[in-house]
Amino acid sequence: MPGARCVTWFDVCASGLPSGVTAVVNLAGQNILDPKQRWTPGFKQNVWNSRVNTTFTLAKAIASAAQKPKVFVTVSGVGIYRPHPELEYTEKSEIESSFDFLSKLATEWEASAKLPPEINVRQVIIRSGVVLGRHGGMIKEMYLPFFLGVGGPIASGLQPLPWIHIKDLCSMFLFAIENENVNGVMNGVAPQLITNEEFTKAFGRAMRRPTFFRVPEFLLNYMFSAERAKIMTKGQKVHPHKAKEYGFQYEYPTIDMALKDCARLFYSKKKPI
Repeated sequence: MPGARCVTWFDVCASGLPSGVTAVVNLAGQNILDPKQRWTPGFKQNVWNSRVNTTFTLAKAIASAAQKPKVFVTVSGVGIYRPHPELEYTEKSEIESSFDFLSKLATEWEASAKLPPEINVRQVIIRSGVVLGRHGGMIKEMYLPFFLGVGGPIASGLQPLPWIHIKDLCSMFLFAIENENVNGVMNGVAPQLITNEEFTKAFGRAMRRPTFFRVPEFLLNYMFSAERAKIMTKGQKVHPHKAKEYGFQYEYPTIDMALKDCARLFYSKKKPI
């Protein structure tokens, strides 16, 4: 939104960073699972531009700034890890060469953020899992079906679901900004590993609703295309090893705690994150 303290992308490209900036954070990104958008080449390009190009623009502005910020924090995704029902990933896991659009996107997204060592700006990349919050993302799309009692697991339900509550993700960004010892990649996921079916049962308990209606994989492939539907039909077991190593404290470490917060019918948007 326009405003006296707002800076547009045009401003950044034309004039660089405003003076006095001490931290730069990029969370820009087109919603990949927007049900109103078909998975066309044009939409995929929008997804790419909104992540890779924006991050590159900020990295370039930081590199050319007369007064450098202290830290550059960017978001990425756990889609960089190959989906697998059994393999478990930490930040030290070897990253394969790009195996699909989402992995290539995440790889290039992270590469676009890299600054030369001589710039001397601390960098942190947070690889986010599925973000759970009452007013957006997966919960927003699922709330009505579950409220009506027609929610259920997706496909087999056995696929891992790396997740994090939105408040914990926001806290993780603040933690990365404020702690000078935090560097490199952090997995932005909760410490509890769950499957889609375990998530479904927990959401049903939180809403006091049945969860009998399974969503078939072919339906999601038809609605979203198989390439992006795999965000829901496939998954990875991802550990937040570095977050725990740094001493980050989760407000919602378990799925029951997170979904109890997300399941409230009346949820004030004014409540601080």
